[in-house]
Amino acid sequence: MEHLSINEHETFKLGDWKLQCGATLPDAHIAYKTFGDLKSPAIVYPTWYSGAISDNVWLIGEDKTLNPKKYFIIVPALFGNGQSTSPSNTSYSHPFPKCSVYDNVRAQHTLVTQHLKIDHLYCVLGWSMGAGQTFQWITQYPDMMEMAVPFCGTAKTSLHNQVFLEGVKSAMLAAKGIRSAGPKEGGVKGEGVDQKRVWTEEEKSVGMKAFGRGYAGWGFSQTFYREKVHEKHFGFKDLESFMQGFWEPWACSKDPENMLVMLQTWQSGDCSLQEPYNGDFEKAMQSIKAKTLVLPAKTDLYFPPEDSEYEVANMKSGIGQLEVFPSIWGHWAGGPGDSKDDLKWLDDHLSAFFAKHGK
Repeated sequence: MEHLSINEHETFKLGDWKLQCGATLPDAHIAYKTFGDLKSPAIVYPTWYSGAISDNVWLIGEDKTLNPKKYFIIVPALFGNGQSTSPSNTSYSHPFPKCSVYDNVRAQHTLVTQHLKIDHLYCVLGWSMGAGQTFQWITQYPDMMEMAVPFCGTAKTSLHNQVFLEGVKSAMLAAKGIRSAGPKEGGVKGEGVDQKRVWTEEEKSVGMKAFGRGYAGWGFSQTFYREKVHEKHFGFKDLESFMQGFWEPWACSKDPENMLVMLQTWQSGDCSLQEPYNGDFEKAMQSIKAKTLVLPAKTDLYFPPEDSEYEVANMKSGIGQLEVFPSIWGHWAGGPGDSKDDLKWLDDHLSAFFAKHGK
């Protein structure tokens, strides 16, 4: 697929969007991009943590299973990603409200059904937070799609995953002298706690570089570093060069408040926190009707295969299928397309799954 610029997307106005937390996003909008013909079977493929819509195109192409000549592919953006309603593109005087995965998927459902006039989906799929949104879709709207493929992500953010996110969040906030209020919360600041945070350029640089270095120990596996894939594949001469040339630029390209909004959404992820499940995770898994291919990575440090095994074990017979990426790339096995062997493995599994279960 040809590279998209950051600005190549459309927006759909949601109006004043009521959130699960009780707050409202005034004059909200959802950003999205479509590929293919509206008359083709529809696929929803949401964005991931920190990702822009353009960051999803690595899995789309005429040479891929997600072929726009065969499918109508919809890529909706998370609240907070800088394209949908986010701190960086709004002028709220107060801190940005908490947006749940439920809030995001309800917005996507509104886009799909009311704006695009689609009442049935061929498949929902996604990587990382996109996988979390996939699980949300198939529990929130279980009759709407035939198939689902969440890869390198979970239906409920584990405690260990929340710990990892607390570390990188706290490193970022430390640049402003702010402490974390804890998992699923924002920062605490003695004065002006009800006001929107403003970051100086120095605070952004120090905070985001620390965030990136913290993330470096989680995105890739121990074996990835042991085998020096950062040198062999990416061409960096040593570990410090990799930190300065890969992780810090990635982090510094992001808006800290946007990242905090999406991080809070991620930490709070739990598809059972909705009617009719009311926190009963096993009941939520048993509600899934779409044929679901769950693809964790063997060496993913924050979405380990054990979590996926439990999800599939609680689905009804014949619904869930588990396959594990046999990769040393850790979380990056599932995206964003840097590991060509893993990309082929994923695309081959998508193709076989579509062939088996698609109508």
